[in-house]
Amino acid sequence: MAAAAWIPRRIAAPGAGMLTAVKCLVFAACLLPLADLLWAAWRDDLGANPIEAITRGLGTWTLNFLLITLSVTPLRKLSGLDWLVRLRRMLGLYAFFYASLHLLTYLWLDQFFDWAAIVKDIAKRPFVTAGFLAWLMLVPLAATSTQAMMRRLGGRRWQRLHRSVYAIGVVAVLHYWWLVKKDVTLPFTYALILGALLAWRAVRRQDRGGRANAALVRTPGVAMAKSGAE
Repeated sequence: MAAAAWIPRRIAAPGAGMLTAVKCLVFAACLLPLADLLWAAWRDDLGANPIEAITRGLGTWTLNFLLITLSVTPLRKLSGLDWLVRLRRMLGLYAFFYASLHLLTYLWLDQFFDWAAIVKDIAKRPFVTAGFLAWLMLVPLAATSTQAMMRRLGGRRWQRLHRSVYAIGVVAVLHYWWLVKKDVTLPFTYALILGALLAWRAVRRQDRGGRANAALVRTPGVAMAKSGAE
């Protein structure tokens, strides 16, 4: 798909130098939420329950990065800016980075690495179970994010594995929803965004299936083969 007419050519097709600069800017921007939390902690400006503020802040940014990562492909398709896909791996790894910090905060500052209490908590409270499950599901995606692992697994198997990010998004939203309990405005907003991304993906798959069937019908040899098989 060609880039939209209103997008400057330099942005639609950036050179290698400009693309590297964009990646560096995005990399630095992804660290800003963490820097903001650390600055607030340094200033003792995290409120009455700083541990909860840090844990929730990191969890919220995990969800943000998950949804941003899932938005890359729709934005690329709608805008025609194919180079956006170059940012997807970095954004996905940042989602795992913030999820790991979120988990570490829970294990360290909340539970003080009391493994018996942690296991009991995971089994007892559904939102903790969902959060831990979401992190576990992110681990193989992070571990296979390199080009070498993509070649090792093969393109098709690698794609199947990384499509599980949509299921991870569902589990992460449930984790947030069950955590909040009363005022579910924010979890509901995240659920709507995730639902829109899932709906877009379903429509795209249906369109691709329809075009593939149409191509089969238009190809006489294939059509005759299908007819004979039936």
